[in-house]
Amino acid sequence: MYSWEELRNKVNNFISELKYAREPLALYAPIIYTLEQGGKRVRPVALLMAYNLYKEDVEQVLYPAVAMETYHNYTLLHDDVMDKADVRRGMPTVWKKWGENEAILSGDTMFVLAYEFLSHVDSDKLPAALALFNEMAKEIGEGQQYDMEFEKRNDVKEEEYINMIRLKTSVLIANCMKLGAMLAGASKEDAENLYRYGVTVGLAFQLQDDLLDVYGDPKVFGKKIGGDICCNKKTFLLINALEQASPEQRREMEQWMAQEEFDADAKIKYFTSLYNTLGIRRQCEEKIATLFAECDSYLDAVSVPAERKSVIKSFADSLLNRIH
Repeated sequence: MYSWEELRNKVNNFISELKYAREPLALYAPIIYTLEQGGKRVRPVALLMAYNLYKEDVEQVLYPAVAMETYHNYTLLHDDVMDKADVRRGMPTVWKKWGENEAILSGDTMFVLAYEFLSHVDSDKLPAALALFNEMAKEIGEGQQYDMEFEKRNDVKEEEYINMIRLKTSVLIANCMKLGAMLAGASKEDAENLYRYGVTVGLAFQLQDDLLDVYGDPKVFGKKIGGDICCNKKTFLLINALEQASPEQRREMEQWMAQEEFDADAKIKYFTSLYNTLGIRRQCEEKIATLFAECDSYLDAVSVPAERKSVIKSFADSLLNRIH
C-alpha cells in the first residue's frame, strides 16, 4: 500500500510531465499555471487510494485520477470568476492574472481535457466511467446553482445547505473513490460504500473549509480570510447564526448583508465576534466530528483487510485536523 503522500507525489509528477503541444500558448498557460500549483490533491489521491485497496499498479489509473483533478480545477477557474476571488492557494487567481474571458475559455478547455484524460481507462470500463463522470458533472452544476441562489436568500436552512455542498463538493470526492474501486474491479457493494464514505468526508471537508475561511491563518490557508463573510455566502456558520440570533442581532446582520459598500475588516470582525458569542464555531466543529465518525461505518463495510484501509483512515484524519 502506498501512503497518501506517495500517491500525491505520483499525481504531481504525472501532472508536471503532461505536454500541451498546441497553440495558442495563451490558452494553455493558465491551465499549466493552475494544475502545477499543487494543492492537497484530495480528489486524485482519493481515486488512487480506493484503487490501491485492491491493486498495487496505481500508475495504470493516473490518467483518470488527473482527469478528476483537471475537472475540479476547471470548476475553480469559473468559481473564482463568479466570486471575484483574487487569491487561491496563495497565488493570484487566473481571472485576476489573465482576465475573466481568458479564465472562462481556459476553464472550458480544461473540461475537455478532463474527458480526454478519462478516455485512457480500459475500453471495457469506459462506458461506466463516462456515465459516472457525466452524472457527477450535472450534480456539481446543480450544486453551484443552488449556491448562487442561496446568496439571494436569508432563509436557507441547514438541511438545504448540506444538500448543496453534497452536490457541489462531496460528489466529486465520492465519485473519485467509486471510480477508483470500479477500475480495480471491486464489487458493487464496496464501490457504493466507498462512495458513501467519500460523500461524508466531502461534507466534513467543506464544513472545515467554512470554518477556516473565518478562523484560519491566511498565510497558511492560501487565500484571504473572511471572503465568505464579505460576499454573504450562506455557509454553515452564517445559516446557523441567522437561525439562532436574537431579533436585534438578526437586524444587525441583515443591515451588514444589505450594504453594497462596506469596510471589509469591520464586517469580518463583526460576524466573527457574533459567531463566537453564539457558539457557532463549536457547533460547526461538533458537526464535523459527527460526520467523520459516520465515515467509519462505511469504511468498515468495505471487504478488504483493515490494515489496507488504514491509509484512507489516516488521510481522512489529516483532513479533519488540517489548518489549510
